[in-house]
Amino acid sequence: MFMILCVIDQPDKLDEVLKAWEVEGITGVTLLESSGLHRYNQTPHIPMRYFFGESDVERRNVTLFTVVEQEELVQRCLAITEEIVGDFAQPETGIFLSWPLGITKGVPTKPPSSPPAAGEAS
Repeated sequence: MFMILCVIDQPDKLDEVLKAWEVEGITGVTLLESSGLHRYNQTPHIPMRYFFGESDVERRNVTLFTVVEQEELVQRCLAITEEIVGDFAQPETGIFLSWPLGITKGVPTKPPSSPPAAGEAS
């Protein structure tokens, strides 16, 4: 199992990223509105309870967390995300991290698929 953490600097691309992840079978994603320290220090801060509607005063990022079973899925997830938001090595795209997990509990897993028995249709 692997944890994926992805920060997207372009929240308007979130729906497209989530749809692409879903096509790959990634459906259990946690989303957080976030801000990096650099952006936080350069903007005036309005408490969210007073904030209504759209504004450029506080431009936020979106942080996505998910767990996947194989490293190959991490690689596919990175590739499809970069197709949408751009190369993470470039500024103002975001970051993508993954790491192996030693212990997981409460994370649903897909049952292993078994090949059809002789004489069964696939």
